[in-house]
Amino acid sequence: MAEERLSFKEMCARFEVTPRTLRYYEYIELLAPEREGRSRFYSPRDIARMTLIMRARRFGFSLEEVRQWLLLRDEEGDEAQMRALVDAAGRQLARLDQQIADLQGARDDLAALRDEVAGSL
Repeated sequence: MAEERLSFKEMCARFEVTPRTLRYYEYIELLAPEREGRSRFYSPRDIARMTLIMRARRFGFSLEEVRQWLLLRDEEGDEAQMRALVDAAGRQLARLDQQIADLQGARDDLAALRDEVAGSL
C-alpha cells in the first residue's frame, strides 16, 4: 500500500488552515514537504507533525514548545518526547485551571454588577 501523501491544497483542507499558515509552518521548519517542481507533497511524517501542531495550538502551547518536542523526538525518540509532553501538559493544565478561575471570578463580578444596576432601576 502506498504511503499517503497530501498536496498543499489537501493539507490546508484536512487541517482547516490557510495557505499562509501552512507556508509559515514550513518556513519555521516545523514541516518539510517533498517538492516536485513547484508542487509540495506532505508525507505521513508531516501529517503526524501537523496533527501534533494543531492539537498543541488548541491546548494553548506555543509553536516554540512544539518545535522543542519535535526536535526532542528526532534526537532522543518517542519516549523522551512523550515525557516532555506529559510535563508540559501538567503545567498547561495548571494555567488553564487558573484562567478558568479568573473567568469565573470575572463572570461572578459582572453578574453582581448587573443585578445591582438592575435593582436600582
